[in-house]
Amino acid sequence: MAELPKGWEARGKPLALFRRFEFERYGTTRDFLDALAALSDETGIHPQNINFGSTYVNITLEGAAGSEPGEQELMFAQRINDLRKPAGN
Repeated sequence: MAELPKGWEARGKPLALFRRFEFERYGTTRDFLDALAALSDETGIHPQNINFGSTYVNITLEGAAGSEPGEQELMFAQRINDLRKPAGN
């Protein structure tokens, strides 16, 4: 597997990508989830698992048909990371 985007780790068999995002308050968490939903609609890629609380979101990405994550999933993980970047950067 190619280099993982910052903050992501490979877990399980077959491998899946996992990352936990933490936020200061619920409103920021909600904004992130809304942006993630829009990104999924745009790309047609949907995380296999999302769980969240008021100040965190856990995301798991698997490859197509249960295979290991490939280039498409790695690029999607990077785009999820980009949702956290401050506006203007």
